[in-house]
Amino acid sequence: MITQRSAPAPGVDRIARALLRGSSRLLKAVRPQAFRNFDVVIDGQTLDPGLQRAMGLFSLMPRKPMGDIPLRYSRAAMNFGGRILGRALPQRRVENLEIDGDGGPIPARLYTPLELSTGGALIVFFHGGGWTVGSIDACDNVARFLADRSGFPVLSVGYRLAPEHPFPAAIDDAMSAYRFARENAESLGALPERIVVAGESAGGNLAAVVSQQATAAGLPPAFQLLFCPITDVSRKRRSYALFSDGYVLTEAHMDWFRDNYLPNPVHANDPRASPLLAPTFTGLPPTYVAVSGFDPLRDEGEEYAHRLQQSGVQVALRRHPSLIHGIIYGTAFGDTGRSVLLEAIGALRFALAQ
Repeated sequence: MITQRSAPAPGVDRIARALLRGSSRLLKAVRPQAFRNFDVVIDGQTLDPGLQRAMGLFSLMPRKPMGDIPLRYSRAAMNFGGRILGRALPQRRVENLEIDGDGGPIPARLYTPLELSTGGALIVFFHGGGWTVGSIDACDNVARFLADRSGFPVLSVGYRLAPEHPFPAAIDDAMSAYRFARENAESLGALPERIVVAGESAGGNLAAVVSQQATAAGLPPAFQLLFCPITDVSRKRRSYALFSDGYVLTEAHMDWFRDNYLPNPVHANDPRASPLLAPTFTGLPPTYVAVSGFDPLRDEGEEYAHRLQQSGVQVALRRHPSLIHGIIYGTAFGDTGRSVLLEAIGALRFALAQ
């Protein structure tokens, strides 16, 4: 069932964005003593100069563990941050929908770009936020960018969040959304066999699991696009030790997210939570995996890409060595976030043109 609802109205985002730009320019021009020695080289990678300044400023701010902050504030902060860091590119149409799910209606948002490409593709996008925070509002600008630059409609999915709805609620909703996209492809402006799954962080985890489950059911996506995906919550790799703190996503954040999503630790070994532990990868769709160099999730994302390749899946793996987790949300500041998305979109368009 499709039900149209009103889109969110803009608030004080323009003022906040202007203040951020002003702060960024001031830091770039002045570079105070606090940042003078903040040239970061780890594992042969040099942190992007703009991100070095931002991380230096971030390190001066008081911080609390996420578990000590009321959950509603963390969710509101991610929504606000997602809006002010990105550019709200115009679309031909933006429609809020509700998808029938086993756990109740699933909110979603359909973006139809101004210039629609031929070929009948549709991108089903799952937001990040550790299965605990994040929303279709938080990733609104990312979805708009994907639609605008690819020329494909984007269906952004607001799956249920933990801890209120622990595993496997999120993946159940993600699968319901994928089935909805296939069953209603024509009304969404697409072909059933041209559905693409995409996601960032926890959303990349969901996209990977959807690909596995849909392929096993004989309904594989046309492509999967994974940005800094969580692929294995059963153990930590070397990148956790290298980037445990100071680069937006921390080891403590990931522990908190995992505990919220998986209150029963045994589920960490379930391939629906850790797609890297799947018994087979054969038959999965062509895949583009983008990871950031300064990210605790770097190594597991790369390992997932290697496992796909070893199983005969067509894979493009891209490490952005100077960048941090969540960079795709920053499309309004500098070129880094836009470049990551544009490169991925190029790979997607090339694959679908074959």
